[in-house]
Amino acid sequence: MIALDTSVVVRVLTADEPEQVQVARRAMESGALFLSKTVLLETEWVLRYSYEIGRAEIGDALRNLVRYRRMEVEDLPAVIEALSWHAEGMDFADALHLSSSKGADRLATFDRELAARAAKLSCVPRVELLRS
Repeated sequence: MIALDTSVVVRVLTADEPEQVQVARRAMESGALFLSKTVLLETEWVLRYSYEIGRAEIGDALRNLVRYRRMEVEDLPAVIEALSWHAEGMDFADALHLSSSKGADRLATFDRELAARAAKLSCVPRVELLRS
């Protein structure tokens, strides 16, 4: 099994470096693959900030990536839920943190936007907005 780094995933998704794209694709075709949540998180950030790709396109790319036939994804149910919440307008990092917190009763935050989005989406665990 090959664990993929963000640089490999970004090459495949953006196809911006032709030689590296070919090498990355060969690696992805060579056997079973593993994708960690941290790589997904970093990939979303790189696509959004470095490549200025929009929310919907990033969501589509990440959904296709986690469905890749050779791909084992760390905590797939949490990732799928985070992608769903992201599609509904939640920041991907916030969505992934929240969906990865299923063992908790609530997620404490000072982030008003996160709390408001989570309340609209009836997310579990509940998001508690802390006040200073």
